[in-house]
Amino acid sequence: MIHFTQKDILDLERIPRLRLINSITGYKPANLIATINGKGQTNVAIISSVVHIGSDPALLGFFMRPMVTERHTMENILETGQYTINHVNSEIIEQAHFTSADFERHESEFVKCHLTAVFKDDFIAPYVSESNVQIGMQLAEKVDIKLNNTILVIGYVSHLYLEPNTFVIDSGLDLKKADTVCISGLDAYHSVNKIASFPFARKSNLPDFGNK
Repeated sequence: MIHFTQKDILDLERIPRLRLINSITGYKPANLIATINGKGQTNVAIISSVVHIGSDPALLGFFMRPMVTERHTMENILETGQYTINHVNSEIIEQAHFTSADFERHESEFVKCHLTAVFKDDFIAPYVSESNVQIGMQLAEKVDIKLNNTILVIGYVSHLYLEPNTFVIDSGLDLKKADTVCISGLDAYHSVNKIASFPFARKSNLPDFGNK
């Protein structure tokens, strides 16, 4: 195996280091975070760091980069307290990818990247109409990570919209039917294929791995 020490990683040039470290976590979720500010200016940005925080109450988190420049997504969330998380699917990969371009505050990524903002149930933040999984979030906590000045944004799941054929009562969301895609590294997108399903893990149903 190729061995990298911490020094080896630090000694890599910036772009190779970015690509390596962004890929070693494996496949990451591809989501669009959509927001709006008090002036009615919408924003949507691709994020690959959405994580499950808890189910009771339902909490999701995602990480924002340091606020060393304008971060329209973070600024809008702090202003309104609401945002949406929308799964990227195979039909909108290219549009979703280019929402990460350096647009000005007055330039909505919805318009520039040909995505459709839709508002539902008096929720302030827009959803991405083209997404098959749309989640309305209410800001719960902002956690500043002192080590590298990133921010963990934690929110309550206030609304959840799923295409009817994607929900299975016994197993939750069927990502294949939702056509949800994932990301590796900074710019590679992948389809999802389920390869196995197992019962809830307990000592009483532990397989006999030694005889396999």
